[in-house]
Amino acid sequence: MHRPFPPRSWLPLLACWLSAVLLATPALAAKTAASTATAADPCPEWLPYLPNVKPALCAAAKLQPTVGRSVKGRTLFARDVAAPEVGLRVLVVGGMHGDELSSASLAMHWIQWASQTPSNAHWRFIPALNPDGLLGKPAQRMNANGVDLNRNFPTPNWARDAKLYWEQRTRKDPRRWPGPKPLSEPESRYLHDEMQRFQPHLIVSIHAPYGLLDFDGPGTPPPKLGRLYLDQVGIYPGSLGNYGGIHKGMPVVTIELPSAYRTPQEAEMRQMWLDLLRWMSAHIPPPAPISAAATAVPPAPARKAARP
Repeated sequence: MHRPFPPRSWLPLLACWLSAVLLATPALAAKTAASTATAADPCPEWLPYLPNVKPALCAAAKLQPTVGRSVKGRTLFARDVAAPEVGLRVLVVGGMHGDELSSASLAMHWIQWASQTPSNAHWRFIPALNPDGLLGKPAQRMNANGVDLNRNFPTPNWARDAKLYWEQRTRKDPRRWPGPKPLSEPESRYLHDEMQRFQPHLIVSIHAPYGLLDFDGPGTPPPKLGRLYLDQVGIYPGSLGNYGGIHKGMPVVTIELPSAYRTPQEAEMRQMWLDLLRWMSAHIPPPAPISAAATAVPPAPARKAARP
């Protein structure tokens, strides 16, 4: 005997399925809206992870989306702070290693003080170059491809030296894998391109947890910032200090905070900032001005929704 389709016994199941789809649609729309909001404002996603960063401080940073993306599609954010009469261009990078959470926090505090005392400089802050590592559970040094971004820059003889260093000096430590080739990662490519666009006279790279200062490149290094004293630790294949400071001639001050999970006291962070300004005024000569258009942050392209 011919039976109609669908059988009557299926009708309750079909009704339940249709109800679930209808109920899920608003939830799906809300999730998409939340993802879009995160792409425009990183604070809701960052705040649970960044030590000593309160909502008001994060909001006041006014971070702007850039063209940069992480491996997982997260937006890379930056903030420009420029003095009325711009002299130096200074690029500040935090969170290159995702498990050095304090480095991103220090950059956020410095954005606040740069807004108050930009000191004749055009500052460009990238607080979290490696958001996938920072927001991992647990946070990890490498990016989502397992690459140490601070070994992925195109220093001379990278193919030979980076591989030898990783194999012989680190014994193939997975936390320090330099990647399959220089600039293989979207995060390192973004910073490389940003250096080309912005042409900084100084790069400040914030790390943890060795509690010291390092310096690469031409000029006189700062003897101290706050309680951190100069202790140059050497040159690594593929590092930002090697590439920017030695190869490109852009002085690189590397800050190693004492703890990866706690920031110094606010007074200490401010003293580090003031010491940096004093050293810059004495040892980084004012350059010839270039057009504002040449150093502007490229706007982020329009996207339908943020990728997870």
